[in-house]
Amino acid sequence: MATKRASADLQGNLAANARRLREARGLSQQRVSELSGIPRPTWASLESGSANPTLSVLSRAAAALQVSIEELIGAPRTAARLFAAAEIPERRRRGAKLRPLLPETIPGLDISRLELEPAGQMIGVPHTPGTREYLTCERGRMELAASGERWALGPGDALVFRGDQRHSYRNLDAKRTAVAITVVCFAPSRS
Repeated sequence: MATKRASADLQGNLAANARRLREARGLSQQRVSELSGIPRPTWASLESGSANPTLSVLSRAAAALQVSIEELIGAPRTAARLFAAAEIPERRRRGAKLRPLLPETIPGLDISRLELEPAGQMIGVPHTPGTREYLTCERGRMELAASGERWALGPGDALVFRGDQRHSYRNLDAKRTAVAITVVCFAPSRS
């Protein structure tokens, strides 16, 4: 019975998402049918929840709507959602506070706001091989140390470096908090 309900949930999710995404892009069923190579009656079945599509049909539908298959069959997303500050998790390490800027997970990407207390520092964790990390200083002065080198950043300065190595961040000011944005682009895992 649970399997039957899960199947119905997927069909319902697919129907709601296919319709919502198509309408959000201003496409008719006929036009999305042409873009995807899926016959219009089949597309109508996707949107009504009566279809039992193949993986190929799901793949073509997702490509035409410019989303992943997971987004196409997953629980529908609302058009907008407010995340109260208290809902956004914060990681604190001695002298540092790290808070995600994107409260929803995006595979392969992490964007956070980093605050370093006066004279504070944080040791970064090496990420998977091939990961790139970007650091943009918003306020104050900070230093990034990696690969035996050190770089000083002021407001507006940006640095890109290999995130798969040991690295650390340090606030160069003993009186004011330094703030930066970090973007970590994880390398795809090699299976």
